Amino acid sequence: MVCLGAAVAAGLLVLVQAELLAGVLSGRFAVGVLGWLALVIAARGALGWVQGMAAGATASGVKSELRHRLLRRFQGMSPAETRSGELVTLTGRGLDALDPYLTGYLPSIAVAAVVPVAVIVRLFAADLTTALIVLVTVPLIPIFGALVGMTTKAVTERQWAALSRLGGHFLDVVRGLPTLRAFGRARYQASVIHDVAGAHRSATMKTLRVAFLSSLVLELVASLSLALVAVPVGLRLLSGSLDLTTALLVLLLAPEAYLPLRAMGTRFHAAMEGVTAADQAFALLEGAEPAAPRAAAVDERVPEIRIEGVTVRYPGRDDPALLDVSLTIAPGERVALVGESGAGKSTLLHLLLGFVAPSEGRVLVGGVDLATLDLDQWRRRLAFVPQRPHLFAASVAGNISLDGAASPEEIRAAAVAAQADAFVTDLPDGYDTVIGERGADLSAGQRQRLALARAFCRPDAGLLLLDEPTARLDGRSEAAVIEATRTLAEGRTAVIVAHRPAMIALADRVIRVDDGVIK
Repeated sequence: MVCLGAAVAAGLLVLVQAELLAGVLSGRFAVGVLGWLALVIAARGALGWVQGMAAGATASGVKSELRHRLLRRFQGMSPAETRSGELVTLTGRGLDALDPYLTGYLPSIAVAAVVPVAVIVRLFAADLTTALIVLVTVPLIPIFGALVGMTTKAVTERQWAALSRLGGHFLDVVRGLPTLRAFGRARYQASVIHDVAGAHRSATMKTLRVAFLSSLVLELVASLSLALVAVPVGLRLLSGSLDLTTALLVLLLAPEAYLPLRAMGTRFHAAMEGVTAADQAFALLEGAEPAAPRAAAVDERVPEIRIEGVTVRYPGRDDPALLDVSLTIAPGERVALVGESGAGKSTLLHLLLGFVAPSEGRVLVGGVDLATLDLDQWRRRLAFVPQRPHLFAASVAGNISLDGAASPEEIRAAAVAAQADAFVTDLPDGYDTVIGERGADLSAGQRQRLALARAFCRPDAGLLLLDEPTARLDGRSEAAVIEATRTLAEGRTAVIVAHRPAMIALADRVIRVDDGVIK
């Protein structure tokens, strides 16, 4: 409020300054009035200083609060969970770009709402003709500014999106560089970064072109409007129908009716990057609570899963992998498990798979203790996609349908659903191509999509277990795996160990596991 009040007061002092200056120049006031004029100018300078200080303090406070809220929102999550590259870009340069909005654009809005009105009112009292010209031409500036501003908002959003992708992807690539080098994908990622940087450069140049166009339009409209005021005033002054004091007052005040609107338009473009970043920050903060469970048609064969007071201890380890964990998963619910490496997320999956038995507590499937069930029969009711799927030295079709019971059409349909069909058909023998042990001939993303195709090839499986299926994947492969997972999870219960925000977003509920304990 101090910032806005100082800006408006400084703007209104323009009227006093114009009155005194016009009176002195026309001889209406004595030269001694120059002292009062100096005081007015000094007061405007002091109010400008107060406005700058208050605006700076406000901007610092707003940015600090947003940064603290963002960091609290993602505190304790791993870098992969938070897309730390994008988060750093947002909390750093993104929120710093709020300065022009808070220190320039907001005060200019207040000034533009008050000063032009006050100037027009004074002009009506001084000269009706000039006041009518200003009243008609002043709205042209915000109209043209709004037309250009709509384009500015769109191109600025594209620029910010390109910058976020560049920052996030670059950090992801640096973090995964050893894996990329191991699989021979480092050179490809260099070309991807080059393309992303090119997209950001192109978006930035488009934004600058629109900003320059806006400045040209606003200056042209303001200049023509002032000419419509100045030329008649000069002619009337020469003809003697207008006195010198009024003419000087009109010529001094008329520009002040347009100046706040021009300044607001100029500062709008400078502020748009910060506004876009703030919108993204608020979207992240508003999405802090888990989404409500989505209604879906649930397979009747999917039972309720209840984990009651389970503790798991591995031989040779003092600390338990899970400690007194209790959890209920409703039929058809999608649950994301998040937490640091070694927190116990994979142990929870292995518990449901029957690979490990609880030292204490029990796991109930449809009200029946898992320990009493036939594990082979139970595992036929679930599909498991591990973090590192094992592929055998066999055909692609054989790796998708491990038991050989699926028909070629069913195998092809599973691959299509997993977005694997495109690269499989490009192999020398298509689905009959024999791949190396552990999928040595395939990329990490291709191996992961074949693992998802295995899951699609199990239509009777009502429970889906995924252990970080997008780990170590590039952006393109990750998007394909996430889309396939979204389709695969429809109508099934899904327990997903996830780090990536896009994968976490698939879940109805997010559960944090920390040192073997559910938070």
